[in-house]
Amino acid sequence: MSQAVAQALADLEVMLRIRLLEEKIRDLRLAGDIVGSVHLCIGQEAGPAAVCDVLEPQDALFATYRGHGWALARGVPAEAILAELLGRATGVCGGRGGSAYFTAPQYGFYGENSIVGAGAPIAAGAALAARYDGSERVAVTVFGDGAINQGSVHEAMNFAAAFKLPIVFICENNKWSELTAIADMVGEPALWKRARAYGMLGQRLDGNDTTAVREASGQAIERARSGGGPMLLELMTERLVGHYIGDAEQYRAPGEVEDAMTREPIIRIKRDLVDLGVPADEIAAVESRVASAIESAAATALAAPLADPSTARDHVYA
Repeated sequence: MSQAVAQALADLEVMLRIRLLEEKIRDLRLAGDIVGSVHLCIGQEAGPAAVCDVLEPQDALFATYRGHGWALARGVPAEAILAELLGRATGVCGGRGGSAYFTAPQYGFYGENSIVGAGAPIAAGAALAARYDGSERVAVTVFGDGAINQGSVHEAMNFAAAFKLPIVFICENNKWSELTAIADMVGEPALWKRARAYGMLGQRLDGNDTTAVREASGQAIERARSGGGPMLLELMTERLVGHYIGDAEQYRAPGEVEDAMTREPIIRIKRDLVDLGVPADEIAAVESRVASAIESAAATALAAPLADPSTARDHVYA
């Protein structure tokens, strides 16, 4: 098996795990087993699959509230993620964090954040600490195209550039800032160009191409680790679902989602595998294996005991 085929199959498996996990979360939310607001990353799987593949164990990843896929790609078990969203005691935060707030630092995943853009300044703090603790840690913070307009993100980028912190800023540009097109919210829709104003490098990538994202993010991370300072990567992608579960998506043009599905990352990598000569039954075997694993994880999570309400204030500080 060639290296290209092995890598593509590995990428397919990670992206399928994310996709099927998100679809299972959607089903559990619609059934009422999961409660509260839930945001899915269906269609945006290539970014986490590629970026997390080049992170080192000591690196710190900060995601948005659309971060289930990033957590899974970073190594957080599907069962523990599902249990957390289901309010089970076996969840990564004991059922206290839910969809928007869970964290798993033992896997290098330092949490989602329901405050838009809030992960950026926190990641800058982790990068600053790395300068003194000898860890050679790089911080990676992920946010959407709408979040890049937040003042906290501006301040984090300016601070990181001024002090050449080991941090990589990743903007997942799915073209929609919640329910409004990003093109209607900015004077310059090429968001990566903002990097130059801060004094750091910037680059726009096809965010549905795992090879391109792996190469660019790997270079940015190692550059940051060696003292070269921060970088902004803009990953162009599309979400195939609403901003949140229940979103009527009336803002979308007719046929937009159907068009996006022709180039979404899983369809794309399957085509690449066929072009590389991989038999259809080998691709189907990966799909079957992943589907079985996610179903098993969901069954185990659903069978776990509910979190004890008396522990709700544990680990809360003021």
